[in-house]
Amino acid sequence: MTATADSPGLPALPRPRSRTIGVVRLQFTNTQTFVWVPVLVLGGVWLITLIVYWIISASGVEGPMYSGGSQAPLWYFAVVGAQAMNLTFYFSQAMSLTRREFCLGSLVAAAISAVGISLVFVLLGLIEQATDGYGINGYFAYLPWLWEAGPLAAGLTYFVLTMLWFVLGFWFAIAYKRFGPLILTISLLVIALLILGGAALISANQAWPEVWLWFVSAEATGLALWAAALCTVFAAGSYLTLRRLTT
Repeated sequence: MTATADSPGLPALPRPRSRTIGVVRLQFTNTQTFVWVPVLVLGGVWLITLIVYWIISASGVEGPMYSGGSQAPLWYFAVVGAQAMNLTFYFSQAMSLTRREFCLGSLVAAAISAVGISLVFVLLGLIEQATDGYGINGYFAYLPWLWEAGPLAAGLTYFVLTMLWFVLGFWFAIAYKRFGPLILTISLLVIALLILGGAALISANQAWPEVWLWFVSAEATGLALWAAALCTVFAAGSYLTLRRLTT
């Protein structure tokens, strides 16, 4: 991949040996999307959570405090996926990169970013275990169910879930470009109705205890495997949709 002289705002990149690696480098020219904003989201939610813990602890409440705030970067990676598609796809086509190279390179870039954020998550969890929840019994990254199989399993689960949300955002952005906002909105509504229908069916059969038992018995590694399978299916769907996208 060769940077052109008429590409304002982008640094000149030396020709990489792999065109897929060229897509990775292209994605990381915008470090805000893949690096700084995910770090800011994680750090900001962590700080807010700790302040809330300190307030609760100062009021005399005892017992361990757990938060779901560490999920925030996962949700944001859906936005990262959409931006990875919207901000660089047409530029990559102007540089004669194939859709397969763009899709694979974008997934590799997301994986690099997801590994980084997962390492921070594991490090926070280890610190929380070593300090008894920052000395106030408050836990942000260390969730017993998730860490039951150890830090490696916790980090792997966090990584796979991060990639899953990236792929969903990536695919939705492709669908928006391919089919337009009307079809995408209808598709999202259908998905929401199917989820609600499934929840209603479970409620009608009073099967929620069995559902929660399945989640508990699956443990973190089982959840990671299911998420990895979904991620693979959605990534394949993203590529097949991208192949049909006209420039």
